[in-house]
Amino acid sequence: MPLVRLEITHQEHFASGMEFGDVGSYELLHGIAHYEVDPQHTANSGIVDLALAPTNKRGQVEFESDFVMLHPTNPSRGNGAILYDVVNRGTKTVLTFNSVPRSQDPMMPVEPGNGFLLRKGYTVVFGGWQADVPSTPGLIGMRVPEALDEQGQPLEGKILCWFQEQEAQASQWQLLSHKDHLPHPPADPDEAEAQMFVKDHPNDTGQPIPRDQWRFARRGTAEQEPEPHHVFMESGFQPGRIYELVYTTRGSRILGLGFAAMRDMVSFLKYGSTSEGNPCAGALNRAHAFGQSQSGRFLRTYLYTGINTDEAGRQALDGLIPHVAGGMKGEFNLRFGQPSKDICYVLPGLFPCSDSLQIDPLTGKGGSLLDSTRQKSHLPKVIFTNTSAEYWRGDAALIHTDLENKTDLPEDSEYVRRYHFSGTQHGVGFFPLEEVRESDGWRGQQLFSCMDYSPLLRSVLQNLDNWVAEGTSPPPSRHPRLEDGSAQESKDVMPSFAKLPGLNPPERLARAQRLDYGKELEQGRTVILPAVQGAQFPAFVSSLNEDLNEIAGVRLPELAVPLATYTGWNLRHPERGNPNLFHGISGGLAGSTIPFPATRKIRDSTGDPRLSIEERYQSLEDYLHQLREAGEALAQEGYLLEEDIERIAQRSAKIWEAFTS
Repeated sequence: MPLVRLEITHQEHFASGMEFGDVGSYELLHGIAHYEVDPQHTANSGIVDLALAPTNKRGQVEFESDFVMLHPTNPSRGNGAILYDVVNRGTKTVLTFNSVPRSQDPMMPVEPGNGFLLRKGYTVVFGGWQADVPSTPGLIGMRVPEALDEQGQPLEGKILCWFQEQEAQASQWQLLSHKDHLPHPPADPDEAEAQMFVKDHPNDTGQPIPRDQWRFARRGTAEQEPEPHHVFMESGFQPGRIYELVYTTRGSRILGLGFAAMRDMVSFLKYGSTSEGNPCAGALNRAHAFGQSQSGRFLRTYLYTGINTDEAGRQALDGLIPHVAGGMKGEFNLRFGQPSKDICYVLPGLFPCSDSLQIDPLTGKGGSLLDSTRQKSHLPKVIFTNTSAEYWRGDAALIHTDLENKTDLPEDSEYVRRYHFSGTQHGVGFFPLEEVRESDGWRGQQLFSCMDYSPLLRSVLQNLDNWVAEGTSPPPSRHPRLEDGSAQESKDVMPSFAKLPGLNPPERLARAQRLDYGKELEQGRTVILPAVQGAQFPAFVSSLNEDLNEIAGVRLPELAVPLATYTGWNLRHPERGNPNLFHGISGGLAGSTIPFPATRKIRDSTGDPRLSIEERYQSLEDYLHQLREAGEALAQEGYLLEEDIERIAQRSAKIWEAFTS
């Protein structure tokens, strides 16, 4: 079995032995999973450069990954299902299901939150898959070998780094990686052919910066790094501007082993025996994976690579939830790849975007995201979930759009559902409202979104598990559709927001576009850097109602019975530069909350076209009555759990008090 040893480094009673419903208490394990995979096996044929990895005496490729696990103390009380957290840059994400805010502190202890996953009996695995995660205590990463050439030396080749200064002041240096991950040093710090470009819009062509204006160093001429991990520019990287750096690097980790780490971990827990060291032997019969943002794109790339069959010919994952990944994939199986990169406008391998057959009318190329996995007959059930942010970013609608005919692709196969969480931003929104985000210090032009979509995720997971375990079909896909007019081009919808006092929507929006990285991309190599930019794809978003709220998708009770306009976009604050761009390093992560006027008098004085709160509802009691009715209707349709209706009402009462006082 490719997972040869599960090394437990720490074990404790979770939450001091707290009982979670009929399931009882949980154990919390920390450890390292040790792997050996066969580079010649067909199950691993999709892993780029695996044939170039060093092997042990048995001809196997060795690697290891960190893991954290929560499993019932009495396994027979669990529900038989694994929920595998494809951790995001080494940090845990599935605790969103328990309404635990995602922490920026990797040493933050695992918290039970509302206990949802534990009361349901899931065995939760937080698995390392990303080979460029730094060795920061608490981060969950993976260690893999590098690919070697015929002389046994590390590979050399071109790489593209992308920078956008987020602070209010210019910085003179940038790390040669994304989001402080392991850097890619230059093979030659004096490389004359290295290039840097700058631009102000993702769809622009960058303008070259002369080579003598920047260098590979952290500072000017003094205190040079032995091996440069930074780029230095005397004039500084200006806030909000976009920089692209192309140079030759040395060393390429075999990133696709991250797919094997996830596949073989869940196969070990499903099929491994007690004698093989499986702490859950005989208790688990199905496995689901959840990936959010970067790790959601990892799941989309996993499906495209077709690696869900293990070396014993068995199905690994039974269900997947690629969340807020839009239509993108990522550099997860690429020579010189940067898994942490989330700049969606330069990520290679965008097309095909959909689980259905999709043909690009400009290139004539066709295919489906699921072709490779389907050919191997171990296709999991998949529920794609996206927020309004990914639609406004320009790529989410590509997962259900027929590009040839500008129509909707077929819906609701026996394997796939697609949901749009209307009026929400990339991450769960928080209340009280924030002008400056506590998590990262970023500031937008509007208050950040307070829409909490975690109740919708809980329902999605429950529906997915019922689908896999019992064959019960989830509710129909729900998203903007061209055939009923609920989908429109983003450029046609954005001007509507100019009706709101003080809001100046941008005239130009970013879109996903065709990028030519050369003819070797399918083999995991980008030979043209920067990519040749081609035509842009269409960008569809939901149509709006008179309140400027979205009409399509799964609409939370807070959107159906609103107190504000909720958007999936927010503009960069002028103090951070480039104020005509969406807030968020990949082009659109943050949403906005624009409260309705509290009274008719305030509405008249500001010229706000939206009805005031006092004109809409007779009282708080009237508002909550309508809100609960909307929740009941959503629950009857299968998009919300009954247990969440009262939670939503209690939270919304606090928002009412804030908006009316």
